[in-house]
Amino acid sequence: MTLDLSALPPRRGRLAARPPAFLPEPSVASGAHPLGLEPGRDGLLVVPAGPGPHPLVVMLHGAGGFADGAVRLNAAERHGAAILAPESRDPRSWDLVRGGRCGPDVAFLDRALAATFARLPVRADRIALAGFSDGGSYALSVGLANGDLFSAVLGFSPGFVAPPDYVGSPMVMVTHGSEDAVLPVAACGRRVAASLDHAGYRIAYHEFAGGHVVPPDLAEAAIAAFLAG
Repeated sequence: MTLDLSALPPRRGRLAARPPAFLPEPSVASGAHPLGLEPGRDGLLVVPAGPGPHPLVVMLHGAGGFADGAVRLNAAERHGAAILAPESRDPRSWDLVRGGRCGPDVAFLDRALAATFARLPVRADRIALAGFSDGGSYALSVGLANGDLFSAVLGFSPGFVAPPDYVGSPMVMVTHGSEDAVLPVAACGRRVAASLDHAGYRIAYHEFAGGHVVPPDLAEAAIAAFLAG
C-alpha cells in the first residue's frame, strides 16, 4: 500500500491507512514481531494463532514507555485479536502531549498501520485505538479524529482529551483510579468523561479504587466490549 503522507495535514491528526478491500494472506507467523520500520524506536506487532481476519487493537504506551510495556497491559491476544504497539518518536512522550499538535507520531502510526494491513488480514469493523496514561490521552485525541477507522477508543487513566477534529462515532471507554497520584481523577478522568459526554459521545466511564494502573478486569471488560461491538 502506498500512502501520500504529504497530503495529510498533521494538525488534523488524520490517518490514511485502511485495510485493503481484498485481505492479504498472512505473511507473518503468530507471536511478537518488531515492526522493522525504524532502527531506533520502532514497535511490535503481536499476531494471534489462526488464519484471521483478526480484530486489531492498537495500544499506546505511557510517558517514557516502550512497545513491550504496552503489550503487557493489553488483554487482546487472549481474545484472538492482534496487537499493534508503536512507539512514540520522542522517548519522553507523544507529540500532542509534548507540543500540543499531532505530527510525527501520527505519520509513524500511519506507517505502522499500513505495514500491518499489508502483512495481516484485519477486520475493518473491529479496529480499536487504546492507550495508558499519556498514551490514553493520545488514543482518545487521535481516535476521535479517526472514528471512521476505529470502532472503539479506549483510554486507561488519561490526562486529557484534545482531538484536532471529531470524525465518526466510535465506542468510547475511559477508566481511572480514584487514588491516582500521577493524573488525579478529578482533574483528568472525570473531566475527560464529562467533556466527551458534552460532545455527544456515549461513553462508558469506569472509576475504580486504585492508583495509576490498568486493572486486569477492566482491561478484559474493555476488550470484550470492543469485540462485541
